[in-house]
Amino acid sequence: MNQDTYEVLEKVKENNIKFIRLQFTDVFGRLKNIAVTVEDLEKVLNRQKRFDSSAVIGITENREADIVLYPDPDSLVIFPWRPREGAVARMLCDVYNPDGSIFELCSRSKLKKVVRESYEMGYDVKIGSEIEFFLFHTTADGTPTVKAHDQAGYCDLTPVDLGENARRDMVLTLEEMGFEIGSSHHENAPGQHEIVLKHDDPIEAADKIATFKFVVRTIAQRHGLHASFMPKPLIDTNGSALHLHHSIYNNEGDNIFFEKDAKWQLSKEALSYIKGILDHAGAITAFANPLINSYKRLSPSYVAPFYMGWSQTNRNTMIRVPSEREVGCRIELRSPDPACNPYTVLAASIKTGIDGIIKFQQGCSLPEPYESIDFKHYTNINTLEEHRNAILPRNLDRALQELRSDTLIKDTLGEGFVQLYLNAKGKEWERFNSFIHPWELDEYLIHV
Repeated sequence: MNQDTYEVLEKVKENNIKFIRLQFTDVFGRLKNIAVTVEDLEKVLNRQKRFDSSAVIGITENREADIVLYPDPDSLVIFPWRPREGAVARMLCDVYNPDGSIFELCSRSKLKKVVRESYEMGYDVKIGSEIEFFLFHTTADGTPTVKAHDQAGYCDLTPVDLGENARRDMVLTLEEMGFEIGSSHHENAPGQHEIVLKHDDPIEAADKIATFKFVVRTIAQRHGLHASFMPKPLIDTNGSALHLHHSIYNNEGDNIFFEKDAKWQLSKEALSYIKGILDHAGAITAFANPLINSYKRLSPSYVAPFYMGWSQTNRNTMIRVPSEREVGCRIELRSPDPACNPYTVLAASIKTGIDGIIKFQQGCSLPEPYESIDFKHYTNINTLEEHRNAILPRNLDRALQELRSDTLIKDTLGEGFVQLYLNAKGKEWERFNSFIHPWELDEYLIHV
């Protein structure tokens, strides 16, 4: 028995844990789990228990392979809302083949590889996140509605902000599970909230984002509410985002994005990192905005990314550089929404950013920050003709086309992973196009 296995078994015994949920994400970022009892835990820790790969693929087919879950010992956490007698805990897992090789559809392992390669090149990446979500009322039988829990606005207080108690319980629960919370508040839209997670190692950050959604839904349910991470559930108001803050440090612990005497006080590494991401913006969008609904959020009418560029103050750009400098100098990737798989989005954005640093070692010709244009005044895409080539994909199909031709992201995530994603999302787009939507009936049934 190795030391990690011994320590996990001792912790389980000390805390009277009876059930362990082995958690992992499928290709599309949905958190899944397989529960085992404490009696089976040693077998799992010794990697002797096999499972069905369809849980990771996210699609059930006739042919499935065996997989082995490799639990991360450091991720053992007790669920605070469950009874302490016969407690329930979770462990996050990587997915492997029975022969000990990494399963090609394990997105957590994809991010691990990118982080390891970046670190070996001397780049210590840190990620912070701002996660937005809606709290909706449910029916008597618990079915979610789209009736917002309140009509509050940005940073409103109780009693206008009716979600304050639920949000406080979410924060306290997350902190009990080892999260470091930066802040929390009511967001712009009715029933919309945001909780900020402090900067962390990219793997820890992605783990926490995946866990965050599960915890928030659980606590919301205990308050008689439904927490939705749908990007754009309500018409005529803001959608929900997952803002990812990137910063990089060298081996001496210095923030390499900051350069005191440079233009904007941004180093050539910072500008090259931005350029690297923007050069692959279309393909990244296929993962960052994975739903047909995602593109209803990416509109110039709201405080959401629309332009495939960068800025310091304009929140309609894909990337923003907040005003903090020196140790707080960072790049904010604003386009992802909370429906995404955080492992694949971080793997793709970090890889393309680092690729930009390597490619543009002598500096890059990054366009000026896009501060002046106010996209919300444009009601028609045709009036933005001069900016048309610098606009994010307008729908899922266009984003998938960009992904098909991006060799760097295919190499990063693997041809098999990308192809499965393209096939599944392509079918989703076709189903959407073949469906008769209520809007069409309202618009055409009587008048045509």
